Amino acid sequence: MNHTANSALKTAQTWLTDFFDANTKKEIEDLILHNPEELKERFYKDLEFGTGGMRGIMGVGTNRINKYTLGKNTQGLSNYLKEVYSDTTIKAVIAYDCRHNSDTLAKIVADVFSANGIKVFLFSELRTTPELSFAVKYLGCQAGIVLTASHNPPEYNGYKVYWADGGQIVPPQDEKIVAEINKLSFEEIKFNANDALIELIDKEVDEAFFEESVKNGSFNADGKDDFKIVFTSIHGTSITAIPEVLKRAGYKNVTVIEEQAIPDGNFPTVISPNPEEPEALAIAIKKAEEIGADMVVGTDPDSDRLGIAVRNLEGKMELLNGNQTMVLMTKFLLDQQKAKGLIGNEFIATTIVSTPMVEKLANAYGINYKTSLTGFKWIGKMIKDFPEEHFVGGGEESFGYMVGDFVRDKDAVTATLLACEIGSQAKANGSSFYQDLIDCYVDYGFYKEKLISITKKGMSGADEIKEMLIEFKENPVASVQGSKVVWVEDYNTSIAKNVVTGEEKEIVIPKSNVLIYITEDGTRIAARPSGTEPKVKFYISTNTTLEKAADFKLVDAALDSKIDGILKELKLN
Repeated sequence: MNHTANSALKTAQTWLTDFFDANTKKEIEDLILHNPEELKERFYKDLEFGTGGMRGIMGVGTNRINKYTLGKNTQGLSNYLKEVYSDTTIKAVIAYDCRHNSDTLAKIVADVFSANGIKVFLFSELRTTPELSFAVKYLGCQAGIVLTASHNPPEYNGYKVYWADGGQIVPPQDEKIVAEINKLSFEEIKFNANDALIELIDKEVDEAFFEESVKNGSFNADGKDDFKIVFTSIHGTSITAIPEVLKRAGYKNVTVIEEQAIPDGNFPTVISPNPEEPEALAIAIKKAEEIGADMVVGTDPDSDRLGIAVRNLEGKMELLNGNQTMVLMTKFLLDQQKAKGLIGNEFIATTIVSTPMVEKLANAYGINYKTSLTGFKWIGKMIKDFPEEHFVGGGEESFGYMVGDFVRDKDAVTATLLACEIGSQAKANGSSFYQDLIDCYVDYGFYKEKLISITKKGMSGADEIKEMLIEFKENPVASVQGSKVVWVEDYNTSIAKNVVTGEEKEIVIPKSNVLIYITEDGTRIAARPSGTEPKVKFYISTNTTLEKAADFKLVDAALDSKIDGILKELKLN
């Protein structure tokens, strides 16, 4: 037996004490006898916090999501909260999505909080992640938890932690909370609930959230009676919010895909509940073609990401990527802000692997532009770190957007309304969402991006991902499609180096395992491991000028060809 297997066995045997329930112990005993490889996968490490909190496969083990791993998290968080807020009545709010065991796990988290003397507001039924973020501030809580694995496959679940500002935990809170968790043994978890401290919530918070969503996402767009929308929640939580928010904002022509409207953790009608994948919106797009709809919107299980399809120049529904949607949403918000009068303290934000076109918009409007590591917790942190500045909006390439700061995480509810406002107004103006995007390319440059994700599962997969990134760094890219690499940004060392002149600059955002190459013509190649899935991701960004809208198809095809060439050159196709 190798060292890792032996270590995993020893850890597993610590779960055979009387503290653990009978079913857990029986499953571990069966694994020891009949499936040592699976035992190793489940116990070779502790499940860790990534960019979106803790996320993993459900099941018995230290490397799995279960009542004990989440109980330990919650006990450590409780200890930290009591240390930080020693003279305050501590309150926490908990929400959960449609996944298997989410409601049960949410109740376990509530039990542990209450057993530690913390007042708990627990949503009575599934609710969206943005509503949870909103509820933290609305209810004056010090912390919030949502049980979700976002768009991961059905066997996953997860645990995202929010702080008093409504944003996800960031340094230094995250390291301090992890330190508290790591101090604990499982036997120190307090599971015996104080039911008097657990209060079920629903309609009051719903009403406040709907009101703020409409207030922030509605801009009195024209043409609502003539704008047809097809909406799918892809079996997730957004069915509890988006139809109602659209209705309150004045949209009457909304067709809900009924076979995907019932929350279901099996996600039976799709391969993956991820709106980044065209297949996830296939049923909705088919319906849109049938009824002549103008826009399709689909959201992931916890309703923080949205995918949008609109009619292209040929009149066919086309799924936009997250960068395209983000660009037009940001442009629209900046136009609205400009009409009210720009004060000079406004800023927009995105991430280091998203389209550089957002910076072009900021420069054109003369406002501040900020970039962060991947993950909306960093954009939420900007709002907290710069209270004197006004956050207009921001997003990331992975289909997330945030409108204003009443929610401090990506918010598919308000962003869906914003997308409909843009599309409705464009149609009323004799244009379209797609045409308005092309006009942006004419004004600010035509940027086109492509994401390549490579999945590597399990313990061996994690090692493969490490090796791929080491290879990418140790054998640096010298040129891309004939364009010489000028800058290499290494977020592990916090150094950006001009490989032509030797100049070095400090990268002033937190360290991360990200490497970016930038060429003379502005092409960007970025590589990073996913913080929430067993994947390594490569981000390609190219750009050129678009002299006039009539040239769009020709230039679009040229950029596609360039991206294909880059993928072949880097052996990523």
